[in-house]
Amino acid sequence: MKLGQIARRFLIPSIVVTAIYLIKHRAMVSPRAEVELNSLITLGKGTDISSFAKLKANDGPLEIGANVSISTCCFISADKGGISIGDYTMVGPNTSIIGNNYKYDQLDVPVCLQEKTSKGIAIGENVWIGAGCVILDGARIESGAIVTPGSVISGKVKKDAIVQGNPAKLIFQRR
Repeated sequence: MKLGQIARRFLIPSIVVTAIYLIKHRAMVSPRAEVELNSLITLGKGTDISSFAKLKANDGPLEIGANVSISTCCFISADKGGISIGDYTMVGPNTSIIGNNYKYDQLDVPVCLQEKTSKGIAIGENVWIGAGCVILDGARIESGAIVTPGSVISGKVKKDAIVQGNPAKLIFQRR
């Protein structure tokens, strides 16, 4: 971890982070949330980040559109592939959006020591992600989709689809 990153993460009071995001992006970040002060994180106007949410952008962009709601205890981590979340999206409590993965093809090397990969995650506009969902690297959720609580997404969810399960499967098409 770089010295500047350590300083931004641990030495800047959370109320200052809240004020900076409110002034710079016109977004409300709870003082109890952990949102890094990082040029890779962009929050749209009217976005609301609730208490105990954690947003990180290590090596890639985390772009969150306007009027997005990130609920309590969410974890969002962007890596080289980046994460984009469209306008008017709702992310339910305890949801994890993880923008990286590890290779695991070398049996003689521990997985944590193998190369990290990042395809990125794209979430469209007007998407509703229920409580306790897991969105994995490489996921693509098109606009208007609904992901029911507890679902795991690792692939593509089509426009206006309602998906459920682990792995998530289409249960209904909105029309």
